[in-house]
Amino acid sequence: MNVLFIGDIFGKPGRTLVRQGLGALVERHEIDLVVANVENAAGGFGVTRELGDEILGYGVDVMTSGNHIWDKKEAIAYIGAEPRLLRPANFPAGVPGSGSYVARTSQGRAIGIINLMGRVFMHHLDDPFAVARREIEALVSRTRVIVVDFHAEATSEKVAMGWHLDGSVSAVIGTHTHVQTADERLLPAGTAYITDVGMTGPHDSIIGIEKEAALGRFLTGMPAKFEAATGNPKLHAVVVTADERTGKATAIERLSLSAADVAALSGRRREASHPVPAR
Repeated sequence: MNVLFIGDIFGKPGRTLVRQGLGALVERHEIDLVVANVENAAGGFGVTRELGDEILGYGVDVMTSGNHIWDKKEAIAYIGAEPRLLRPANFPAGVPGSGSYVARTSQGRAIGIINLMGRVFMHHLDDPFAVARREIEALVSRTRVIVVDFHAEATSEKVAMGWHLDGSVSAVIGTHTHVQTADERLLPAGTAYITDVGMTGPHDSIIGIEKEAALGRFLTGMPAKFEAATGNPKLHAVVVTADERTGKATAIERLSLSAADVAALSGRRREASHPVPAR
């Protein structure tokens, strides 16, 4: 089974890349299920019902999130009505929404998705390591293929989670820092791992934000209004291949596609669908 996990979709540039390129990526990599982190989809801060429904309409099957999930107040009602939108499972009991979901491929095969958030340099939520075990226990009777989005700041905490869950899940995929790491690997017991899948959005920026405002905050310490940047959009993702019987990963491939790469992929897909008749 092949799962495509798309790194943090940031604002309109990120949404546009997913809309333009997802169909071609699904065909090229023979994808069974698409997961995307959407907590920055609304101008870099949160997600709305309108945008969530739009992203699902592109072909994304499950949407994960993190510390920005509540930035748009309407997300509280939306997450209660849309089970395919997850918030970190280690929020305290009583918080709206769910931290896990069992999705079905077009062939009816089950894949579990778990969303967790780190605590180092982040909000101090419940212990993600203990919650991970609890969520796996709840899913393992329904599917052996389980993918974890670990939304965390510290590299050490992400690496620790990878080792903690090695052999218990198919993949531990880091999100949040918006900088794609080149450490994708298969851990010894069969878990695919990457510290951060990266950002699908504008890369001529400071992790998605217009450079001038973000840089000014560093230089002066004064508050500034952050706006989503637009330049040099890239689509960052990984493709994880897992054995449906055992849940163990057999491959992980890191993707970093420019807007031109996405356009070329989409163009080849259109040409294949509508070949020019021979003369």
